[in-house]
Amino acid sequence: MTPLGAVQADLDAVEAIVRAAGTSFYRGMAVLPPDRRHAMYAIYAFCRIVDDIVDEEGPFADKVPLLAAWRARIDGLYRGEADDPVTRVLVIATKTFGLRRQDFLDLIDGMQMDAEEVIVAPTLGRLDLYCDRVAASVGRLSVRAFGDASPAADRVAYALGRALQLTNILRDVAEDAERGRLYLPREYLDAEGVPRDPRAALAHPALGRVCARLAALAHAHFRAARTAMDACDRHAMKPARLMGATYGAILSRLEAAGWADPTRRVGLPKWQKLWLVLRYGLV
Repeated sequence: MTPLGAVQADLDAVEAIVRAAGTSFYRGMAVLPPDRRHAMYAIYAFCRIVDDIVDEEGPFADKVPLLAAWRARIDGLYRGEADDPVTRVLVIATKTFGLRRQDFLDLIDGMQMDAEEVIVAPTLGRLDLYCDRVAASVGRLSVRAFGDASPAADRVAYALGRALQLTNILRDVAEDAERGRLYLPREYLDAEGVPRDPRAALAHPALGRVCARLAALAHAHFRAARTAMDACDRHAMKPARLMGATYGAILSRLEAAGWADPTRRVGLPKWQKLWLVLRYGLV
């Protein structure tokens, strides 16, 4: 019997997408049993494909029909329709784990936010909406695949999604500026006298204070996520704890390095990644 009862060729094709992405996600999902692990691979593959549509060079008008096609595919999942390995595995995962249609659509809406406009110094409210769509939506799908569909699990997705996305924003501030983007909230920039222009903000001496404020907000979301996890199924939350610990460690390294040189890429050494897997993935 194959995981999820899916066709092995479809499972292999989906797993290949995850492997090709070259992220730590593939190893992190090893803590899950096969059915849940392959459901997560399919969720990730969907996210990767939609993200690639947005990241492709070209005008937004060319991307609209591609995003619309994926909205139609998501609608089709709930009628049992599929047209490729990813959707065929998702049809089964959706039925098996109660994945919600709106969460898939929210992710597409979040990707569209990045495609239809160059995001520069959003308001805190706009930034929160962006984080909810591109990150917490994935969390809401994930906690169900992990094995917990409770209101507390949705609270984990809400808080942890924001914490992870804010950490990504802080880690990628220089890379985003090179693309003409600046996800730091305008309220924080204005309060510190930092210009809203991405490259000018990157060179401003008060950038570190802005980043420190956003890091504090991320820490608050990490704390809220941990509190919500205490009310969840402990076994189901293994992957969430691992992701939270990993990104929390990245945030701490960012803070330790400071933002005097935002072009410096901060990551975790292999030994620390392994320790985190042993500490949070196997308990």
